[in-house]
Amino acid sequence: MGIADRLRYLVVLSRPRFWLYLAGPVAVGVTYGIGDVGDLFTPTTVALAAYFLFPANVLLYGVNDVYDADIDAINPKKEGKEARWRGDRLVAAAVVASGLLGAGTFAITPAVAWPYLVGFFVLAVGYSAPPLRFKTTPLADSVSNGLYVLPGAAAYATVAGAHPPLAALVGAWLWTMGMHTFSAIPDIEPDRAAGIRTTATVLGERRTHAYCLACWTAAAAAFATVDVRLGALLAAYPAFAAWVAVSSVDVDRAYWWFPALNTAVGTLLAMGGLWRVYPLWEVIG
Repeated sequence: MGIADRLRYLVVLSRPRFWLYLAGPVAVGVTYGIGDVGDLFTPTTVALAAYFLFPANVLLYGVNDVYDADIDAINPKKEGKEARWRGDRLVAAAVVASGLLGAGTFAITPAVAWPYLVGFFVLAVGYSAPPLRFKTTPLADSVSNGLYVLPGAAAYATVAGAHPPLAALVGAWLWTMGMHTFSAIPDIEPDRAAGIRTTATVLGERRTHAYCLACWTAAAAAFATVDVRLGALLAAYPAFAAWVAVSSVDVDRAYWWFPALNTAVGTLLAMGGLWRVYPLWEVIG
């Protein structure tokens, strides 16, 4: 492959549809952590958003694809919309470099944010790579996906100088558990064929729907203790899970609607945080 081909492959490998799964929480964390709209765009907040938009996704999904190469060879989800690992040394070096670049996030953030950054990097690698390889251990695969929350928690801690509300962390973690497990439903048969045990393969499709519904309902309840409007917004997820479960919509199709749903909810969350410091009536006025 030439340089241009490798760059295109890295973009596909990084799952552009899911870029906002890491960068979005950074935006939400910043909007709820700042005390003034002037603190929204700073060298630190822009650098965090930039890292978690692309390099962090190269790291997360690159490690995943390296250790899932054999499984992905028989996974139909990898046809077209996602990439199978090609084993290129320069691409592998880019994945490693993305991880090393993450060390720079510690240099630009205060110590209060470091536990969240450490947690992200440990889980991002440990989710797929041995010896931890959480993705092959039922329940641990679901719980470890709290890694998607941690960039947002680190961003909040960076701009606020304090830890985010515990209830918000719990709610967001439960949200990721439901999100991950729902997205694993299309992989049930390929994973079973490969001898991989996950929360979804153990529960089966019907009970996995119930598990996701429970996680998202609990997430909405946790957010409601922070602000009832947040709870109402997060209620979109249990409603979505219930609708898919009782409708004729194929879960493989619903899986690809997640980026749109998450982008819409994340945008509303970020706007809510921004309106704390820059009220809507001032924007209109």
